[in-house]
Amino acid sequence: MTELFEKEVREQPETLAQLLVRGRPAAEAAAEAIRAHQPRFAMIAARGTSDNAARYAQYLFGTHNRLAVAQSSPSLFTHYDVAPAVETAVVIGISQSGQSPDVVAVVREGRRQGAITLAITNDPTSPLAVAAAFVLPLHAGQELAVAATKTYTAQLMALAMLSAALEGDAARWEELEAVPRHVAAALDLRSAGPREVVSLRTAERLVVVGRGYNLSTAFEVALKIKETCYVMADPYSSADFLHGPVALLEQGLPVLVVAPRSRSFEDLDAIVQLARDQRAPLIAISDARALLEAADVALPLPSGVPEWISPMVAVVPGQLWARDLALARGLTPTRPAGSRRSR
Repeated sequence: MTELFEKEVREQPETLAQLLVRGRPAAEAAAEAIRAHQPRFAMIAARGTSDNAARYAQYLFGTHNRLAVAQSSPSLFTHYDVAPAVETAVVIGISQSGQSPDVVAVVREGRRQGAITLAITNDPTSPLAVAAAFVLPLHAGQELAVAATKTYTAQLMALAMLSAALEGDAARWEELEAVPRHVAAALDLRSAGPREVVSLRTAERLVVVGRGYNLSTAFEVALKIKETCYVMADPYSSADFLHGPVALLEQGLPVLVVAPRSRSFEDLDAIVQLARDQRAPLIAISDARALLEAADVALPLPSGVPEWISPMVAVVPGQLWARDLALARGLTPTRPAGSRRSR
C-alpha cells in the first residue's frame, strides 16, 4: 500500500493540471485589478512552506513583471502593533489552510489601507480568503499528510499563473501547460532510480544549497527533511554559503545541491567541487549528467524545463528523498511529531 505522504506527492501532476484549468479565470481577474492599481511593489505574508513559495515569487515577479517583492514580517502587525504603509502595494497572503492569524492580519490591514489584496489558499471559505479582495483557490483537494507537498507546488503554480496573466504573454501559458508533464516525468525518473538512503540514515545534519529561482526549492526540501526525518537540514543560497558557512563542509557532512542546469552558477559549482574535495556525501537534484554521475546520490530531473517553472519540478525528487530517508530512519513521514497544520 502506498504511504499517504508518497500518495500525495504522486497526485501533483493531476493537481497542477486541474489548477491550470480551474484557476485561470481567477488569476486573470486578479491580474486585471493589479494592473489597474499599478502597485509599486508586492508584499507577501506567509509562514512555513508558504514562505518558501514567497521566495519563488521574489524571483518570479522580479524577473517577469519588474515588481519588487517584500516579505511582510507578520509580527510587525500582530505583536508590535505597527502597520507599514502598503497602500501602494499588492498584498498577497499565502496559506494552504487559510487559518494562520498573522497572515490574515497582514491581508486585512492591507485591504483597510486600500491596497489590492489577494489570498492564495486551498480553502476559499477560510478567514484569509474572506479578508482578501481576490482569491486564488488551489483546488488541491484534501491534503492529509502534515508535511505539505501538493499544496506547495499548487502555490507555485498559482503564483506563476498570476505572473503570466500580468505579463499577458501566450508563450508563458504554453510553458505552464507543460508543467504537469514535467512533474510526471520527474516522478518516473525517481521511480526508476536507486533509493540510496541507507548510508545517510544516521546523519543528524545536512546542508541544502540552491540559487536563483531554486533557492525556494533548497529551503523547501530542507524543510521537508526537518519535518519528516528530524534531521537539522540547513538551507543556503550558494553565494551565502561561500561567505562563512562553507567552514561547515567538513568530511562527512552531507550536502544536497539543487542544480537544474537551465542556468549556471559558478558558486554552486564551487560548492560541488568542495564537497568532492572534502569527501562529503553529495546528493544532487539535477539534469546535468556529469553532476549526477559525480554524486553519491543522484536524483535526476527531466531536461529542457524552463528555469522559471523549474521549482515546481525540482522539488519533487527532494520530497520523495525526504520520504525515503524518514522511512529508513524508522519514522512516519505522513504525520511527524510536533508539526503544525496551519500553514
